[in-house]
Amino acid sequence: MSKRLILNADDFGLTHGINRAVEELHQAGALTSATLMANGPAFEDAVEIAQRNPGLGIGCHVVLTDGIPVSHPADIPTLLGPDGKTFRSSLVDFLLAVLRGRVSERDIAREAHAQITKLQRAGLDLTHVDTHKHTHTLPGVARPLLFVAERCRIGAIRSPFEQSWSLAVAHADPVRRLQVRLLQHLRKRFEALPQVRQGIVATSDGTLGISATGRLNHETLARLMETMPDGTWELVCHPGYNDRDLDAVTTRLRASREVERNALLATFADEKNPPHAHLIHYGAIGPFARLREVNQFEPNNGHETFV
Repeated sequence: MSKRLILNADDFGLTHGINRAVEELHQAGALTSATLMANGPAFEDAVEIAQRNPGLGIGCHVVLTDGIPVSHPADIPTLLGPDGKTFRSSLVDFLLAVLRGRVSERDIAREAHAQITKLQRAGLDLTHVDTHKHTHTLPGVARPLLFVAERCRIGAIRSPFEQSWSLAVAHADPVRRLQVRLLQHLRKRFEALPQVRQGIVATSDGTLGISATGRLNHETLARLMETMPDGTWELVCHPGYNDRDLDAVTTRLRASREVERNALLATFADEKNPPHAHLIHYGAIGPFARLREVNQFEPNNGHETFV
């Protein structure tokens, strides 16, 4: 069994500086995939970058916390915060609301569908979906997200769980590491969901770098690559430029975005270093992989009716 690695940047479309980093890294051979935020302030710029870089796999970074929904607020009331217009600003508040049954799976499906189809209507062939802050670790989020992914002909989803070997070498913040470990008990429930179990929506063997978010430097990335076993893995990263545009948005990741950008360049763009794995994007796995390979896959156009 060989090693295959998806290098995916989250938050594509959040700022022009993040978009610029995504394009530069992809053209340098240090990024294969990016997940685009349908409600990001730099959405149109990200779409243009995706269209002129057809080798870059594009997913939908479904946002259910922090920000403005794509759907009309009246259509997704259980997803909204106290103002009745925007999502809950607190991840903890959102997760607790889901666990207490206060968030409708129908509302999640409707908003996920709105975000996905916005990207498809822009002419993008989506290789996969994931969620902002990995909210689909909860079955109450993963279930409607998979329902929509299947109907939108999206063949892959991020596994929002980090492997024990990755946790061991990432040297993450102890609180962050504990949080990631506590969520591991949900993995079997995620893998038992019918779309994942039956391979209707594929996933990787696991995701690297979740616990190292905000601390993913060259040394940590080198350790992850040296330790990585055979299999298909995703490295989740958040590269960008720490500029004025970033100052204008809500994010805890600022200076670390440039650290990650430099780490990716140092690890993957140096032609003197042998490849750590066969670099792919999510379009190379799942039920539509062969069709994409022979240029026979016809993605949804984003105008299909939500059921």
